Amino acid sequence: MSTTPQEILRIEQDIVLTLKNIYDPEIPVNIYDLGLVYEIDVEPGGVVNIRMTLTAPNCPMADQLVEDVNNNVAKVKGVSEVNVVLTFDPPWDRNMISEEALLELGML
Repeated sequence: MSTTPQEILRIEQDIVLTLKNIYDPEIPVNIYDLGLVYEIDVEPGGVVNIRMTLTAPNCPMADQLVEDVNNNVAKVKGVSEVNVVLTFDPPWDRNMISEEALLELGML
């Protein structure tokens, strides 16, 4: 099944909304606004590749966060498969946090 460019855009937007409902358990901000999501690639056919990081390589919640992303993104209409790749290049830092999240955290 082929996916039109308009459908791909809608799927990407729905994925972003979904990711904004997944929170890092140690920081009261969603993983998207924290800057943990580096790339969302929706291929024709609904295969989604997400490249993301963690706030620290030794994050004790790594498996849970990856599982949450996989499970929640898989529920997005039009998604047929989800592949989450963890990377630490570039390493995450405070500069990756959105302005909205900085305000929420009282850091702006």
